[in-house]
Amino acid sequence: MTIAITPFEGLCGFRPLAEIFHFLKTVKPLVDLVGQQAVKDFEDVVSGYETTTNANQIKRNREALKKLFSSLMKTATSSPDKLKEASRDLMDLAEAEGGDFAGEGGPSSSGGQELSDLVQRFNQSFPGDVGCFVLFFLNYIRLEVGEAMFLRADDIHAYLAGDIMECMASSDNVVRAGFTPKFKDVDTLTSMLTYNYAPIEEQKMHPEEYAYVKLDRAAYSSGSTSILYDPPIEEFSVVKTELGAAGRAVFEPIAGPSIIICTKGGGWIIVGNKKEEMREGYVYFVGATAECTLEGRGETPFVTFKAFCELGGGKESNEPTNGKI
Repeated sequence: MTIAITPFEGLCGFRPLAEIFHFLKTVKPLVDLVGQQAVKDFEDVVSGYETTTNANQIKRNREALKKLFSSLMKTATSSPDKLKEASRDLMDLAEAEGGDFAGEGGPSSSGGQELSDLVQRFNQSFPGDVGCFVLFFLNYIRLEVGEAMFLRADDIHAYLAGDIMECMASSDNVVRAGFTPKFKDVDTLTSMLTYNYAPIEEQKMHPEEYAYVKLDRAAYSSGSTSILYDPPIEEFSVVKTELGAAGRAVFEPIAGPSIIICTKGGGWIIVGNKKEEMREGYVYFVGATAECTLEGRGETPFVTFKAFCELGGGKESNEPTNGKI
């Protein structure tokens, strides 16, 4: 899960198939790199069924998308000269067409100029990288501060710009294939992806007020909030708490551990008979079943993120705790 703490840009999941079709028709360098036959094979399977709800056809659509995307990635890897030529053609096209680029940018774009600027900007950071073409397959997303998106296991994504709070379940691998100087494992990536395709709105999170916290506001306290980001998995959830001047938040005990990081301002964290200072960048572990209190110092807003896991799937009793911190 990705929560923006500054304005953020990223790529997340495959675009709806109609959008990919649009770019195959309007971005010639993309077709040159993917290959005409791969494009035809994709169209033969998917055309007319882009938004189908039939399970068998959805499976066929994903297989067709896998073949198309794999053709792009493997051609770029096996034929670096072809990638270099297509990249040069793509940059020339983006610069020449401006607002008309890619058929004015496609259904979900803010316009051709936005897409033109994106590919040129990416090329400046990673010249000739296949990621400039992957952009036409993946959803481009902007998050404002506090907005979030959830990434399912084996879905493709890229972080492009901005600062985030990221929380992830236990994992033993990261497979890369573009926009990186690190090792690229194209074969593993193309074989492991789910090839789910959907509008970006389906991956955005919709936070809600957190029920298991009491916010105490002094007369001069304002803007104290505590909101929950709860993805559709059991492994973790995250609470963002922002305390105004002299604000105080008391988190009720839960049957699971927590990790709390301060991203702005400072104050105190209290568990049992222990009271410790918190500043920007400080991180604390709080044991299961422990009540936890955060207090601001009254200088600047005190912002924290609390990642936690509720073992057993529910809030537990208020039994006495040994105050682990």
